[in-house]
Amino acid sequence: MDYFLHILVMISIYSVLAVSLDLLVGRTGLLSLCHAVFYGIGAYTAALLAGHCGAPFLVGVAAGMVVAGTASLLVSIPSLRLRGDYFVIATFGFQMIFFSVLNNWMLLTRGPLGIAGIPQPDVFGWNVNSNLEFAVLAATFAVFAYVVVGLIVTSPFGRVLHAIREDEVFARACGKNTPRFKVVVFAVSSALPAMAGALYAHYITYVSPTSFTVAESILVLSMVIVGGAGSLRGALVGAVVLVSLPEALRFLGLPMAAAANLRQVLYGALLVVMMIFRPRGLVGKYAFGQ
Repeated sequence: MDYFLHILVMISIYSVLAVSLDLLVGRTGLLSLCHAVFYGIGAYTAALLAGHCGAPFLVGVAAGMVVAGTASLLVSIPSLRLRGDYFVIATFGFQMIFFSVLNNWMLLTRGPLGIAGIPQPDVFGWNVNSNLEFAVLAATFAVFAYVVVGLIVTSPFGRVLHAIREDEVFARACGKNTPRFKVVVFAVSSALPAMAGALYAHYITYVSPTSFTVAESILVLSMVIVGGAGSLRGALVGAVVLVSLPEALRFLGLPMAAAANLRQVLYGALLVVMMIFRPRGLVGKYAFGQ
């Protein structure tokens, strides 16, 4: 039972990541390869505040979201003039810089040793210490992210994002300050994964740079592709599929090393199949890249 609850927790965490990335990729048309950066910022901020300052869990979550939203300006503002592949390269570079900082700033992050002994969360006197309780808390976070993104995309702000995706020049011609909209949506899309990162840190009780690599960013992007861009349901479906798929390999009795390699093969094969036969994803609104 605990194993399945663990899977539910991870699905909920990745649902937050996928939904928030779809806001950027599917709704605004900005392809980012640095989503794991903000996931990691939330995790490390919560871990440091809890470990060194004894900060409550929700304070760590809020601080992580603020730090991640602020850090997003380091990418969004300098990249306002970039389009297409150039923007992707800029976000990829930011991802590599972040990983290097985590791996080498020994005084703050302890480098490759990571931060251990992160306390379990306490939410208004509710001490979350079982997988069932973590599953409830993680599902609450996932619902919160889903509702926030849903409210954004159905608002006038969301309609401007849609206009930017379809034709940014036309949106500017209509008097919309498109650079400001892109900076704001990038900040929101960065704050939500930080919330998931804080939960992940307190759930695993350990964080290290290897959890926030470019491969993690690609995994989250794959969830958006498989589920379908421009769809909240698609992001959730993608998270369920790509979290559950490798876990199913455990029941085949394969050695751990073989299962890890096969997982990468399955991920790649699934992406190829989806791009050829169903570029809109399973329940998506847009074909990826359009």
